[in-house]
Amino acid sequence: MSMNPYMRDHAFYLPIRVYYEDTDAGGIVYHSNYLNFCERARTEWLRHLGNGRDWLREEFGLIFVVRRATIDWRKPARLDDLLLVETRMTKLGKVRMHMQQTISREGVTLATVEIELVCIDHAKFAPVELPESLLAHLPPLPRDLTR
Repeated sequence: MSMNPYMRDHAFYLPIRVYYEDTDAGGIVYHSNYLNFCERARTEWLRHLGNGRDWLREEFGLIFVVRRATIDWRKPARLDDLLLVETRMTKLGKVRMHMQQTISREGVTLATVEIELVCIDHAKFAPVELPESLLAHLPPLPRDLTR
């Protein structure tokens, strides 16, 4: 597997190598680091769409914050594993975005993460509607999953 991120079928894929700092004393990825891997993948997904977090803040005055995260751990990741984090937007509302992230190794699912993000005004730290001009940059969803 290449270490380069890519898009396929409206999903973003980010390869991540497991380093010593990601693991416990037994060489197993520490449970909270799965959230870190997912955060990295969402950040790179925004960059891959052509715009990073700075662009969101500077152009629209907004940020995304995690409102809810649900993790289902299935198998452990280990030191030196090459993982693939798949990030897929599953639902889009007026102020919320739902994503499913799957962490796998060689085609075997290790964990699935359901994320609910809320669009927040950066200055007021209050929920705001996603601007239409931002929506144009997001990958398409099946019609029944939008707003």
